[in-house]
Parts: sequence; structure tokens; C-alpha cells
Amino acid sequence: MKLQQFYNQAYAWILRTGPSFLLGLAVLIIGFWLIKILSRWMTNHLYRRNVDPSLTPFLLSLTITALRVLLIISVMQIIGIQMTVFAALIGAIGVAAGLALSGTLQNFTSGILILLLKPFKVGDNILAQGQEGTVKAIKIFYTIVNTFDNRMVVIPNSKLSNEVIINISGSGSRRLDVELKFSNAIEFMDVRKTIDDVLGRAQNALKIPERRIGISSIEPDGYKVMISVWLNADGFVDTKMDIQEQIMQGLRSSGLKLPGMP
Repeated sequence: MKLQQFYNQAYAWILRTGPSFLLGLAVLIIGFWLIKILSRWMTNHLYRRNVDPSLTPFLLSLTITALRVLLIISVMQIIGIQMTVFAALIGAIGVAAGLALSGTLQNFTSGILILLLKPFKVGDNILAQGQEGTVKAIKIFYTIVNTFDNRMVVIPNSKLSNEVIINISGSGSRRLDVELKFSNAIEFMDVRKTIDDVLGRAQNALKIPERRIGISSIEPDGYKVMISVWLNADGFVDTKMDIQEQIMQGLRSSGLKLPGMP
């Protein structure tokens, strides 16, 4: 009698839950198939858009994992499994993790924005957080910068996304401004011709934009000449020192002496 009662209850349970279970199973199979297709499409799309290689696998993994979790939760709802306890547990864990990892999450979000928006890229010379150097790597949580005196600086990405960044090499060229003072006894046209000849011969001085040489100020004991010449941003400091040395040698060779020059 008890066995017959068990069979009756099992049969009733199958009739009651069987359609929902089959529907949930079908949704699960179709959902995983659609997610697989979406994964292939996202992979091709991200590579065609030249998304940073360090960001592509992360975005794919995050998206696919989130979709799978949502699919499983949906299937559990279809089958009839109550999610109240699970939802409360997940919410509590999420709040605790958010409070514990608030700084880390901020760096994480900032890293994604930097990799997507590209305010700078690997190889650029930047000035940020009082550090000037070359970007060696952009990670999800931090950016590595090598300074010109060969120090490796690790900067949290939240500092780079929320504060001012100067991308020194972003435009490809930089202007060098040099101001020199001459006595009133020296003709400006001679100074201009000498400096213009020096810059014209300098291989590391750009022809475009055009250089400028002019009087920036006049004083009782002399006048100041401003020299503006464009250089490649890559190796700017070395080129700057070389150009200034060539100008000094050119002036000395022409007999045009600066105040205090022997």
C-alpha cells in the first residue's frame, strides 16, 4: 500500500514538474549554444576593432561568465527552484566584497577605461603623478612607467583616470623654446642668420612646422632672442641638448658672443 502511494506521489510529481524541467533543459541547451556563438562573434569583433590584447580575453571571459550565470539562474526559476535564499546570499557577498575591494575595483574600472579610450598607449612618453617617462605596460589594475633615469614606477590606474595626464609624445612632435640675450652692439640680423643656418643644417630639427627666430624683449643693456624649433617627441631631451650645443657652437664660430662668453 505504501509502495503504491509512493508511485502515485512520484507520478504526480513528474506530471507537475516534468514539463518545467524539460523546458528548463531545452532553455539551458539552447542558451549555451547561443552563448558559444556570441563568444565567437565577440572575439572576431574585438580583434577587428583593435582592442588592446590584454583587455580582449578579460572582456570575453567576463561577458561569457555573466551570461552563463544569468542563464543558470533563469533555468532554475523555470524549473521552480526558489532563489530567495540564493539572492540574499549573493547580495550579502557582493556588498562585503564591494566594501573590502573598493580601491581595487576603482583601479580595475579605470584600467578598462584607459584600455578602451586610449588617452595614452605603450611607448608614449607621459607626465603623471609628478613622474615623467615611457609607458612600458598597461595592466588592468596599474600602469608601469619607466622614467628617463631608468626607475620603474607603478601607478594605480585610478590615479591616471581621475587626474591630469600630459601625453608628451601624443602629437608626435614638441616645440623647443630657447631664449638668449645679446648686447645692443650685436646686430640682430647677424644673430638670426647664424642661428637659422645652424638649425637648417641640424638633421634632428623638423622643417615643418616652420621654426621661428625673433626678438622677445628689449632691455636697456641688450635684447633677448627667442628661438622656437620643432623636434620629434621621441628622444626630445637628447635632441634638445644637441640642438642647444649646435647653437652655442655656431654663435661662437661666428664671433657672436653672449654676455659673459669669453
